Amino acid sequence: MSATRDTLAFAAALLAGSGVFVLTQRPRPTRRVRRARFSDWMRQSGVEGVSSAEFLTVGFVVFALTTAVIWFLFGAIVPATAAGLSALAAPLAIYRNRRARLLEQARDSWPALIEELRLQVGTLGRSVPAALLDVGRRSATEPMRAAFEGAYREWLLSTDFPRVVAMLEERLADPTADTVLETLAVANEIGGTDIDRRLARLLVDRQIDLRHRHEATSRQAGVRFARWFVLIVPFAMALVGLGIGDGRAAYQEAPGQIVGGLAVAFTGLCWWWSTAILRLPNEPRITRSPGREP
Repeated sequence: MSATRDTLAFAAALLAGSGVFVLTQRPRPTRRVRRARFSDWMRQSGVEGVSSAEFLTVGFVVFALTTAVIWFLFGAIVPATAAGLSALAAPLAIYRNRRARLLEQARDSWPALIEELRLQVGTLGRSVPAALLDVGRRSATEPMRAAFEGAYREWLLSTDFPRVVAMLEERLADPTADTVLETLAVANEIGGTDIDRRLARLLVDRQIDLRHRHEATSRQAGVRFARWFVLIVPFAMALVGLGIGDGRAAYQEAPGQIVGGLAVAFTGLCWWWSTAILRLPNEPRITRSPGREP
């Protein structure tokens, strides 16, 4: 009887745990949302019009070249294949670094843009749409100006500010831009005399966020430099090993190939792990553009 109760209790606990797991799982994004996220990611990298197929093709070319070079040096197919698979992350890392750099430039420029917006709206009495488009076309960073130029043409044709805001959110694909644009959209819709106060609070918020990010980045500088030794030292030691004893032949034997493959795999894992630790979190997007999730 006791065993039966224990079995029933275990089954009930298992069902309860399964139910909690199912309820806490987020729904998988649809294909439309995944495409929108990929487009945002490429746009943030300063590269528009690149399809996922083209991106994968670049990755395959990098894989093939890396595998061929390592195989030519060491004559071992297992380490060469492992190195090629690790090199598949190179295009992703290049685009990610470019994306982070462009987002950082845009993030740094927003406090000055908000300050100029306050002057245009509060002191000169210009409307929010006119001030936003004028400031963006004149004072934004070069990658951002193309988005503001397109939004300005849309404004001349439709004078539909919500549509212009949605267009800017899609083209800029930047969480900071989302915050500023949504604030301006609400302020323009509600009206009143507290727009300057809203912009002042937004300016302080952006300045605090920038200060914290710059402090964190400066503290990581030494670690980021030392992280390159994760790649340089093992590869240099492997090259030195080519000239010791029967060097190249040892890499071609089964034990040498297994050890070499594991070494490449662990090196790639350490690099990925350190990258994940050093990555500063980005704000979630708050855009109301259709087809996207925050």
